[in-house]
Amino acid sequence: MKKKIEFNDETIQKLFGFEDAESEPIKRLREYYFKKDTYSRVVSDLPIRILVGHKGTGKSALFKVAIAEEKENGNLPILIKPDDIAELGKTDENFLLRIRQWKYGLTKIIGAKVFNEFGLYNDSLAGKLSQFGVKLVSFVSDSVKAVKDTVDLQPTQKKAAENFLKSKKIIVYLDDLDRGWQGKTDDINRISALLNAIRDMANENPGLLFKVSLRSDVYYLVRTSDESTDKIEGAVVWYKWSNHEILVLLIKRILTFFGEEADEEILMRTPQKHLSHHLGKVFEPKFYGKGKWEEVPIHRILMSLTRKRPRDLVKLCSLAAQQAYAGNSSLIRTQHFQSIFEEYSQGRIQDTINEFKSELPQIEKLVFGMKPSRKEKFAADGYIYKTPELQSKISNIKQQNNFTFGNGRPASAKDLAQFLFKINFLTARKISADGTIQRKYFEENRYLSNTFVDFGYDWEVHPAFRWALQPDNLDDIFYSLSLSSD
Repeated sequence: MKKKIEFNDETIQKLFGFEDAESEPIKRLREYYFKKDTYSRVVSDLPIRILVGHKGTGKSALFKVAIAEEKENGNLPILIKPDDIAELGKTDENFLLRIRQWKYGLTKIIGAKVFNEFGLYNDSLAGKLSQFGVKLVSFVSDSVKAVKDTVDLQPTQKKAAENFLKSKKIIVYLDDLDRGWQGKTDDINRISALLNAIRDMANENPGLLFKVSLRSDVYYLVRTSDESTDKIEGAVVWYKWSNHEILVLLIKRILTFFGEEADEEILMRTPQKHLSHHLGKVFEPKFYGKGKWEEVPIHRILMSLTRKRPRDLVKLCSLAAQQAYAGNSSLIRTQHFQSIFEEYSQGRIQDTINEFKSELPQIEKLVFGMKPSRKEKFAADGYIYKTPELQSKISNIKQQNNFTFGNGRPASAKDLAQFLFKINFLTARKISADGTIQRKYFEENRYLSNTFVDFGYDWEVHPAFRWALQPDNLDDIFYSLSLSSD
């Protein structure tokens, strides 16, 4: 007999996960975590890996799982958070002195965290770490070797010290560095100096490995503002998801929630139409909507409304599950999704404004200016534009508002179109010869919008935003919006 679900808050979080990895219990996170190829690239034994992706793609989750596995494997992972480095790289001096400040500060922080991990930290070691130019891995190795047998260590600390002396490797994870990011010249220079500093430190210290996570907009601004970053471009790993991977991620969460095995390789090889039966434990199999949404497999609804970000999926499913709980239903049904589409859409717009307001302070006026005009509402789909139509639309918005980027640079109509593509508000759209719809995101082809040359793509406001832009006539969306293909 199939187990019935009561969608209370505890069940929802166990089933779909938390929106942020920091809140997720590591045991449950590792049960359902879907590694994909990005994971192996990030944890590879290379001096620098820079994980780049939009907010909500799972960068912190990847780091959290990787750190847990490194510890299990006897390695020494160190996590550095924004609070640890709040004062580093903020000097008003020249760029080379910023780099030096980062190297000096990171050496002290990493050394202190390593010695604390072994239970060996003291004032004498702290003083020696403050000497600029210290070879960190060698210094830690020599210090541990000299005192590990004379200090009363816990068994786990002693084991960690012995493992380090064998590997002579320190793995440094720097996460959430874009907290407080405003896109100003000083912010760009600070991150750029950090990237130069870790490159120098990795070169000077064999065995010192850095894993850095950055939002895609942060990396994009740093990369296009500082020519020295071409030296680390080969270390960049873009975190992007396909719709199929997003579906497999959801199915793995469902299967592990019910205590069933979930083989990622098999799931990835299986066509979506054959995977969708797994969703029946939680969702009504079809969406019984109107127009183009009538009797559509539920997985196509989910894939169309998430911006290829796991956090979107968690939010969409969690909101609908709350409605199922309110209606005393053991399945998430069509009416539960319909009742939360507007709230979900408003949330995605607010997330986008919060995420990118520092880069474009007037982003709210730009986003809501993309609401279809009276004339566009009568078109087949008022949210799809040819390149000239998009530029005309944005030029009209510009006539009513002045747009200036956070770094003080005035924004042209083309700049604003590129910006909307970069933040995933717009997607590139093409209808294939077989009639299926192909959608491209910024992470998949960052150059589609560079000059807005005609590559055969139109530009489409992402479905996730439409209910918030058109609250006066929500049903129109069901008749005009074509869902993503399998």
